[in-house]
Amino acid sequence: MADTTFQADGLSQVQDSYARLIRTRRMWNAAMLALFIALLMAGFMTADARNAGGFWAGVTNVFDFPAEVIGEAWEKSHLLPGHFLKYFPSLIETINIAAAATLVGVIAGTVLSLLSTRGLARWPSLVGVFRRISDILRAIPEIVIALVLIFVLGAGPVPAMIAIALHTAGAIGKLYSEVNENASLKPVEGLASVGANWTQRMLLGIVPQVAPNYLSYALLRFEINIRASAILGFVGAGGIGYDLKNAMSWGQGKFDEAGAIFILLFAAIVLFDQLSSYARHRLTTGARP
Repeated sequence: MADTTFQADGLSQVQDSYARLIRTRRMWNAAMLALFIALLMAGFMTADARNAGGFWAGVTNVFDFPAEVIGEAWEKSHLLPGHFLKYFPSLIETINIAAAATLVGVIAGTVLSLLSTRGLARWPSLVGVFRRISDILRAIPEIVIALVLIFVLGAGPVPAMIAIALHTAGAIGKLYSEVNENASLKPVEGLASVGANWTQRMLLGIVPQVAPNYLSYALLRFEINIRASAILGFVGAGGIGYDLKNAMSWGQGKFDEAGAIFILLFAAIVLFDQLSSYARHRLTTGARP
């Protein structure tokens, strides 16, 4: 009887302790949420105060520019097919920038991921170093890298490709390292027992296991890089983004060309998004979506 009472008291104490822990955690979560909202509002008010026109004064005009572009494009809709043909080579250049950057970035990211995965790394003591390299490459925005490279190399598609490839290497290195951690080490141990070197163990023991996930993430990154290469065109990195910047800079009279570029870019992004989504689904599940 005494043992039963002792167990009941112990269970009650555990439940009370757990309840206090939950209340404390909820209190801290509420405090952090309140602090986040306060910082968000303070930042918004500061930005609004420093804005020349003020956010609330200009928010009603947010659709004026799109309306002008759409209106002029609609009036000159008969010219759109010619504009499509004119800017289609620039779209191909943008896609080529994204494809080349994805290829280089995926190769570099794959090597980084294998070198930064515990249990697989060629030099275990340097795992932290390679992880920090991935973090640095992933943390710096493509546009910052592109601006520096444009200053050094000059305007053109090469700085954009290098900038996107570096950022891709960092992002892919992180994603692939997480995939590598779920791979079985038995094939690696078997290859090591017959004298295979590190490269052979990775290529024959790990990569075949994770290849579907590798390809899936690479296709996803290709989608992102198409958008990134178009954005970098605004800073002189070539492609269709550069043509869009020029068309928009001219203002009225060129809005029909800007509209045609928007349509081309939107159609390309949607097309590659659908194709890569289909391919990723087939690679990861083996079935049609």
